[in-house]
Amino acid sequence: MQSSEKQNTLIVWLLWQFYDMPKFLIGVWKNYILFALNYFSLPILLKSLLAPWRRYRWNYPRGFHVVEFLTTLISNVYSRFMGALVRVVLIIAGIIFQIFVIFAGLFVILLWILVPFIIILGFLFIFFNVI
Repeated sequence: MQSSEKQNTLIVWLLWQFYDMPKFLIGVWKNYILFALNYFSLPILLKSLLAPWRRYRWNYPRGFHVVEFLTTLISNVYSRFMGALVRVVLIIAGIIFQIFVIFAGLFVILLWILVPFIIILGFLFIFFNVI
């Protein structure tokens, strides 16, 4: 690319408005999407969906003790249920946030591209009552 001094100002602005800045905004948008994935740890939450809550796990008794065995079994199942419940809530929150980030990024990029046309239409409306 030539230096800015030798190029037409309008062409430099058009390149910046419709090429450089949307490319930059897409990079920022990608970083926000990756941030949301890492912040909510969606891949890790999906892998450990049925893991016990906070690694709370009780050891089964040695020998034949039915009551202790059932108590341990119920406690371990309850711990896994609580872990799954908390993880499902976090997964849903992460997906909702991810959808918000995707739509917000689309809106910002689309708005950035349309702003010059909106300004021109605004001037036409104010000064000439065209619309």
